[in-house]
Formats: sequence, structure tokens, C-alpha cells
Amino acid sequence: MKSSRKARKTIFFGDRSFYVLENVYESAEDTFLLAENLVVNKDDVVLDMGTGCGVLGILAAEKARKVVAIDSNPHAVRCARMNAKLHGVIRKMDIRQGDLFKPLNKNEKFDLIIFNAPYLPSEAWEQRTWLGRAWAGGPTGRQLIDRFLAEAPKYLERDGRILLVQSTLSNVRETVRKLEEKRLDVTVVAEKKVAFETIVLIQAKRR
Repeated sequence: MKSSRKARKTIFFGDRSFYVLENVYESAEDTFLLAENLVVNKDDVVLDMGTGCGVLGILAAEKARKVVAIDSNPHAVRCARMNAKLHGVIRKMDIRQGDLFKPLNKNEKFDLIIFNAPYLPSEAWEQRTWLGRAWAGGPTGRQLIDRFLAEAPKYLERDGRILLVQSTLSNVRETVRKLEEKRLDVTVVAEKKVAFETIVLIQAKRR
């Protein structure tokens, strides 16, 4: 890759590198846990919720038929587009700015929905910056998670699935319960212990 004056730094996953612009979440263990367990089929249509700098959406687009990537952060949207162009997958990606599912049409359906959610318990002031909003999940860490769980199943294809990253600090059992209430089969497919928490990757499939 050529250097970018706009990039705050460059991150790496395997042999791939990605620019991270100022005010954009720097992908870390949570993103990479999902990336390491990301299985995409060639005909899949994928929704990458909270795309950030675009790592997961770009990895998905290398195999998928199409990827819709959404982020509320305009800096992240610009960053994801930059990285998608650099990795040669921009034509397979539709990158949109907006709050969770609001940028979607109600009839859009996906074979796979992925979300590295803001999951850490936080106070209101911690959500006042773009970077804070990428990780701060409100008093219980579930502010965005619960909104996501309420809507995500409506956008799944008949045999679709969800991959959701969250922390043990934000009540994994509650997430499993809510997904099972939506008549989905739920499993924890991977986890990683980091510092004061365990990061968990939850998969939910149509029955």
C-alpha cells in the first residue's frame, strides 16, 4: 500500500494492512476474533454492522457476492471506502452511513450479519466522541446490543446467521436468551481472555 497522509496509523491482519483514520476505532482482539472465525460463501450477501475501518467487510467481500457495510461514524465510512479501494473490493461493497438498521430498506435480506458491537459498560460522557461510541455500550454495556438483537433477525435470509462479538462484562447469557426467543439456534463459537474480561463470539442460526 502507498502511504496516506490522512491515516492515523496502519494495522495488520495476516498479510493485509488497513489504514485507520483519525476518529476511527482501531481494530483489536475483538475484531480479529471475528475475522479468524469468519466463513463466507461465494454467493453470500453480507451485512457488516459497525464496519469501522472496514476490516471485516473487506475480508467478507473477498469471497461474498455483495457486502453492505454500515457505520454511524462518517470518518469510519470514509476510512472503510479508502481501504475497500486499496484492497480491490470496492465494487462489491455498498458502504452506508447511519444508525444501525436505518440505512437499510425493509426488504433487504442477508445470508450473514456480523457485528462487533460496542459492549463495554460506560457512562454517558464516554459516548460523546466518535471513538467512544465505538466501544461504549451504556450503563450495562447492552445499549446497542439490545437494539441490534431486536431487529437483526428480520433481515436474515431463511438459512441466514448472525455473528456477534461482545464481552462477558455485558451479560452473554442475556444475549443468548434474547436470540433464542427469536427462534434461533445459538452457540458460542470462540472466545478470548483479555485483561479483565473475556471476549465472546456468538453465532445464531435460523432453525
